[in-house]
Amino acid sequence: MISQAVEIADTEPSAAERAHGSSFYAAMRIMPHGQREAMFEIYSFCRAVDDIADDQGPADARLAQLEQWRRNIDAIYLGERRADLAGLATAVRDFKLEAEDFRAIIDGMEMDVRQNIQAPSFVDLDLYCDRVASAVGRLSSRVFRLSPEEGKQLAEHLGRALQLTNILRDLDEDAAMGRLYLPREFLAEAGISSTDPVAVLAHPALPEVCARIASLARWRFAEADKVMKTQRRRIVRTPRVMAEAYKSILNALVARGWTAPRAPIRLRKSRLAWILLRYFII
Repeated sequence: MISQAVEIADTEPSAAERAHGSSFYAAMRIMPHGQREAMFEIYSFCRAVDDIADDQGPADARLAQLEQWRRNIDAIYLGERRADLAGLATAVRDFKLEAEDFRAIIDGMEMDVRQNIQAPSFVDLDLYCDRVASAVGRLSSRVFRLSPEEGKQLAEHLGRALQLTNILRDLDEDAAMGRLYLPREFLAEAGISSTDPVAVLAHPALPEVCARIASLARWRFAEADKVMKTQRRRIVRTPRVMAEAYKSILNALVARGWTAPRAPIRLRKSRLAWILLRYFII
């Protein structure tokens, strides 16, 4: 459930084109050329496997496509020369990206394909967030050139903060696909016994559950901020833009509220421009 990015074109788009509609595109654009291209490749990969997970076709066919991506990743690390993987292979080589993080992302997408996730346990939700978001952060932190330990800490907190915000933002969109990522423990403690997405989203106690997720996301953002404050500002310029953009989305969601009808929330271009200006001139 990575943030929606682009429409699939009739011809195969470049990595930059696939990243263009991403919520993070503007943040990636401010990076130096080599880092920028590597980030485009990472997000192009993420977009490709996410499109597979969100497709409504037969599960067996989608699982086969994800398995092909596992073979593609293996091919890169085995040193096979393939034109279709050349850009991603360059990013892997230049920034020493870990194969296990690519595989974790694919595993996360497979969780969505094997069955529609509906009110997972908190442990399963955290595993899902680690795979589809924090694993992306671990790859990205190497491109940012953070130390391994600090990169893992930032990825753990910021990745989960972004994903929890996505979960709150996409409640209705996910429910239309039969998915519900709110943890069952939070539902039960709020007095919601159903795990059916439509029933849960209509329940009067939904705001209580969403408020807990929002508080958890804010704690993750705060922990990520602590890590970034220890780094040179130029190194963490891009993740700071990502964090501030998503904090704005989270704040707008909280201000809007959780009762139906829930108007879609998108980051205003003027707000994004202000965030970019703030961190670009630092």
